[in-house]
Amino acid sequence: MYEERFYRRISKPAELACYEIRYKETDLFCCTDSDLSPFIKERVLFYRNQLEEYIRMKPSFQESLAPIGDDRFAPAIASEMIHASALIGVGPMATVAGAIAEFVGRDIMPLTRDFIIENGGDIYLRTSERRTIQIHAGSSPFSGRLGIALGPAPEPRGVCTSSGTVGHSLSFGKADAVCVVGSSSLFADGLATCLGNSVKKKDDIAAAVEKGQRFPGVTGILIILGDQLGAWGDLDIVEI
Repeated sequence: MYEERFYRRISKPAELACYEIRYKETDLFCCTDSDLSPFIKERVLFYRNQLEEYIRMKPSFQESLAPIGDDRFAPAIASEMIHASALIGVGPMATVAGAIAEFVGRDIMPLTRDFIIENGGDIYLRTSERRTIQIHAGSSPFSGRLGIALGPAPEPRGVCTSSGTVGHSLSFGKADAVCVVGSSSLFADGLATCLGNSVKKKDDIAAAVEKGQRFPGVTGILIILGDQLGAWGDLDIVEI
């Protein structure tokens, strides 16, 4: 059954074509200069089929909550997930939503100047306009009232959010929202999960923010638990 996505209650960019692509558990919200839905759906099927076949061959890729060893026979998307999760210290599937968003985004880069690919709240985008991404943080008083504004940039960026109180994704923490901004949505997805797992009380926020700063390609971190937040990096946090 289709469930309305709470993180899509933001106005669609008027100048872009916006549409949804759904296949099995993958549910993309896409905005591009023109409608690229047939091409994007083909790429989603391609990457999902690669991952499903690899999981059949190597079940630990899906089941492990810790890094697994490199595999030179893995398809490119699985290989990057394995490598990133090993650096971060999580299982490969902690990066899957960001991975699909990023791999689809890479494929459409020659076809559109601006694009927004959102998969389960994890976003890979390139924009020539200022965009604001609303932060949903469960019952926190900050939920829906703060956003991260991103200015124009020639290179794509990833903006990924993990929560221990919102949604169905596995988290061992209690943070209402852990948002990571960086050059890769694949990496940001895994890191948001990792940092979220470490935040079980408000006193954990500062240590999690400090930990996240050490990873390459990360440009900003925002963590919210209840009425407390911690932030670091090149973040333009705005009221909505």
